[in-house]
Amino acid sequence: MTLDAPKVSSPLDPAEQAFLVRALSDSDDVTVFVDGTAHRLGTGAKEAVHDLLLRFSRGDAVSVASISELLTTSQAAELAGISHTFLRNLTDRGEIAVQYRGSHRRIRRQDIMAWVERQKTADQAR
Repeated sequence: MTLDAPKVSSPLDPAEQAFLVRALSDSDDVTVFVDGTAHRLGTGAKEAVHDLLLRFSRGDAVSVASISELLTTSQAAELAGISHTFLRNLTDRGEIAVQYRGSHRRIRRQDIMAWVERQKTADQAR
């Protein structure tokens, strides 16, 4: 199972680039409108969105990916106290969600910890 694959955009057309250059040169304020409601972003999000818009204004294509503390299968197996092979089998069966970066599997820390908690609950029920 693959989750949250990176999203890649094409560069903006020159007119949109020029608009962003003008808008960004006047202010670094970033306000996002979601369903007609304005949301002022906090510092970290504002900086990320501002950087994204700057890249678009330069005519760059942009790739956006989530960072949710992805672990290698070896790191995730060590954290869970299981073998690397057993973990790969769990991901193959869909018991633990996995993301692929090329041919490499990555597992979110929260997904492996949720699996560990489910195992503890199941052991206590026995």
